[in-house]
Amino acid sequence: MVAMLVSGITVQVVRKPIKNLHLSVYPPDGHVRVAVPKLLSDDNVRLAVISRLSWIKKQQANFQSQPRQSAREMVTGETHYVFGKRYRLEVIERRGCHEVAIANNTTLQLSVSPGTSTLNRALVLNQWYRNQLKAQIPALLNHWQLTIGKEVQDWGIKKMKTKWGSCNITKQRIWLNLELAKKPLECLEYVIVHELVHLYERYHNKRFKTYMDRYLPQWHRCRDILNREPLGDENWFC
Repeated sequence: MVAMLVSGITVQVVRKPIKNLHLSVYPPDGHVRVAVPKLLSDDNVRLAVISRLSWIKKQQANFQSQPRQSAREMVTGETHYVFGKRYRLEVIERRGCHEVAIANNTTLQLSVSPGTSTLNRALVLNQWYRNQLKAQIPALLNHWQLTIGKEVQDWGIKKMKTKWGSCNITKQRIWLNLELAKKPLECLEYVIVHELVHLYERYHNKRFKTYMDRYLPQWHRCRDILNREPLGDENWFC
């Protein structure tokens, strides 16, 4: 991967054994990445980026205007989300095992030992989020594998800065972003379908979108929900 400066914008250029150029703008800061055929000259890459400058700047502006979560201090009174629903955090200091529980359908209780650091409080909550995802994924994955006709050999959950999910087509393995535990459940379903469809089509081209339209007609709405949901704070401890 090399960096190229085009009209004041830094572009990450990745050369791959592909036929067409694919340009993307990623959250949270709108950095630009372009995958290009191995033999495409730098001049042609530059011209391709210049031809889409207005689109790039529009995407970057959208990311800049998107609401962002404030830095998480893991103290009572903070707002946290679980599958799209808003909860007020209540930190309870007591001896015993660390625990997280939803109380009264409005409060997310985080029970930790006295003196537990902000980092360790966040780690406890993140593990709970991971467990919530693990409880939801198998049924959704089984349903959509049967519906779509494609199966994965393995799946996992991890923190990802630029993607809600990813698919290793060769290994037939998908990864899902831990942040999906905070988004509406339909968004998790959308990402699972999205990654399974990649087993039919690697790229986000017309064929890929046709599959998405067939299996999940409301996928545009789910994508838009993810695009307008608050971005995770970069200081979030994970």
